[in-house]
Amino acid sequence: MLKKLDLKFIKTKPFIFSAIGIGTALIIVLALIIIPQLLGSSNPQHTDKSISQKPAKPIVHYDVLTGEQISDSKLNESPTFCVQVPNGLDGPRPQVGLNQAKVVFEAIAEAGITRFAAIFQNPTSSVIGPIRSLRMYYLDWDIPFNCTIVHAGGSDEAIAAARNYRDLTESRTFMWRNYAGYWAPNNLFTSPALLANFNQEHGYNTSKPVGFARMTPKKAAKNLAKVKKDATKDPIPLAYRISVNFTSAPTFNTIYDYDANTNSYFRSYATGEAHTSYTCPEGLDKPRPKHDCGEPAQIAPKVVIALMVNQNRASDGYHENIQTTGSGEAYIFQNGTAIKGTWSKPTKEDQLSFQDANGKKVSLVPGQTWIAAVPLNTGSVNY
Repeated sequence: MLKKLDLKFIKTKPFIFSAIGIGTALIIVLALIIIPQLLGSSNPQHTDKSISQKPAKPIVHYDVLTGEQISDSKLNESPTFCVQVPNGLDGPRPQVGLNQAKVVFEAIAEAGITRFAAIFQNPTSSVIGPIRSLRMYYLDWDIPFNCTIVHAGGSDEAIAAARNYRDLTESRTFMWRNYAGYWAPNNLFTSPALLANFNQEHGYNTSKPVGFARMTPKKAAKNLAKVKKDATKDPIPLAYRISVNFTSAPTFNTIYDYDANTNSYFRSYATGEAHTSYTCPEGLDKPRPKHDCGEPAQIAPKVVIALMVNQNRASDGYHENIQTTGSGEAYIFQNGTAIKGTWSKPTKEDQLSFQDANGKKVSLVPGQTWIAAVPLNTGSVNY
């Protein structure tokens, strides 16, 4: 009787057993999926191999002043120094440390003689100089770099204005005179160590310099490869020899010869003399550059820029007035090419920017940048 009832029940309710079987199977499958996940999430040693094996994207830091890759972003916060360096025929050549300047401005100081405002950050050369006097236009270019202004006196206007910034004028404590190969007034020198002492004494522990728009090294390399691949069709003209003339005097006019192997511009005077600079080994205490620092090396920036500026004689009949704000024509040379465009600097506090002929911002390739202020009335740029 029991068997009949069982059979009858089975025959009349087959869907019940089918549903039970399917449900059971689903439960088993879900259990096989969910339970290991729950166990894995509770195990701190469990990791997804696809995640753990994916390499982390490296963080790359770039120098705010040169655009070159650096090891630590904090290097961009190191104190900056803007040093006024002479270039006359009365003994300052070869200068010392200029190869390590990240940006150099060149302009006429007086009587057609050029002078440099050299911007340093984290230099290693144990000597920098010589040091000469300050002009107002050099100060205007220095200001955006948030630097200590290093000079030996200057025009009355520049001396008064420099007091509003980090100002270090001629000092026996933070400078010294070297009489072995240099003579006054072009024998005043300083060092990164002494400049660091000055900054520490005055609480100038960091700087926030504003640099130029820069290409990354990778983009600059692609740009250079494009130039080399199809130079004849590239809309940017090539420039392998550049003449930057301040006046008709060849002793201060300059020639830049492009070197494709180093992608840099070797700097010479129009007389044929190579412009060289000593780099003194780190750690020397007040060395004599011409005796203790080996042979000077030719200066070779990666970028050369000529700013066409309005310039006239100051009211004293000797010093110069040079346009530093507003805008004007500019020639930008990099990667062996020439871009004729414009420069702009709205205020003294603003950094220079550069645009091409269509008004598009020009980004500079990484490396040292040399900027010449060329008078519209007496100067010229040829390539």
